[in-house]
Amino acid sequence: MREGDTVLWGQACAEPLGLTAQLLARRAEIGKFRCFLGIPASGTVRPEHADAISFLSYTGSGANRALDRAGVLDVLPCHYSQLPSLIATRTLPVDVVLLLLPPPDRDGGYSMGLAEDYLPAAIDAARVVIAEVSDAVPWTWSARRLTESDVDVVVRTPTAPVELVREPPGPVIERIAAHIAELVPDGATIQVGLGALPEAALAALSGHRDLGVHSGLIGDGVATLMESGVITNARKAFDRGSTVGGMLAGSRRLFRLAERNRAVQLRDTGYTHDPDLLAAQHQFVAINSAAEVDLTGQINAEVAGGSYIGAVGGSVDFLRGAARAPGGLPIIAVPSDRIVRALSGPVTTARSDAGIIVTEHGIADLRGQPLSVRRQRLTAIAG
Repeated sequence: MREGDTVLWGQACAEPLGLTAQLLARRAEIGKFRCFLGIPASGTVRPEHADAISFLSYTGSGANRALDRAGVLDVLPCHYSQLPSLIATRTLPVDVVLLLLPPPDRDGGYSMGLAEDYLPAAIDAARVVIAEVSDAVPWTWSARRLTESDVDVVVRTPTAPVELVREPPGPVIERIAAHIAELVPDGATIQVGLGALPEAALAALSGHRDLGVHSGLIGDGVATLMESGVITNARKAFDRGSTVGGMLAGSRRLFRLAERNRAVQLRDTGYTHDPDLLAAQHQFVAINSAAEVDLTGQINAEVAGGSYIGAVGGSVDFLRGAARAPGGLPIIAVPSDRIVRALSGPVTTARSDAGIIVTEHGIADLRGQPLSVRRQRLTAIAG
């Protein structure tokens, strides 16, 4: 590390906890530098670390909210699909990358472990790549394989990955999930966003057959449906037989399922969020949540109560893909009290991209509808 560097590491469960702890502990020795943060699953980074570090992130989720409240988080409001190109062109410069990897295979190559997403672009752009290697990290089928020449320093540790475990959903979320399940046909290929609501939607699909998955992230809900035979990926237009995602964000149960399992494939963001590929998936269903939806269909997925809690993220990418796909369903699911007359935050998704809004009170299909009909339908499912 050098003063003025930007360092990036694997997000969520792919955070190399040993390396990030050392980085923060020795920040004063390095001098001023910047961290690009993804979704946090740990409490590693805290506001007091801003004495030597500036923080940049595309998301305000989890522990990033404390940074935002303290006024030390700068936000990059971009589509998730843009991140690889921003890194590759050094519009978002990355100098140092920290990785969490499983031990190498017999040929000396490394699987990407728990995340591929935008990491390949960062690895190719960085001056230094440091890998924390642990036996507790699953060896997964990732499109990108690393060799010794890709990694400058390898540190062996016994540290297990951080787990991302969800609280059981409440009755409101369960009713929303039940409405979503009514919409999803057997054989559909689904994408789910981050949070309790999309995970509950997966649980509500337990009676479906031959579902497929093409998503930015894969969580425990996907593992449950794969183990029960609901997710077979048998009818996908692409990657038939395989669940495809950018990262694994769940518990050890998910990690065990993914261990050397060809039915779970990690891909980079350029593939998981490819607009043409999404549009070509038959019956592609995108299930995401939001902070607010106004009566015209505008969606705020970033700010609530004046705090940056979400992200532009990949929801627009997936909603547009589902809108173009044959038989596709672009779904935004929110509790009814999040249907508002006017947004209190930014417009993350334009009303021209709004599709189907689901609350515990029902379903409002806004596709092809004028503003007068939208107001009626959204009012009918509002709190």
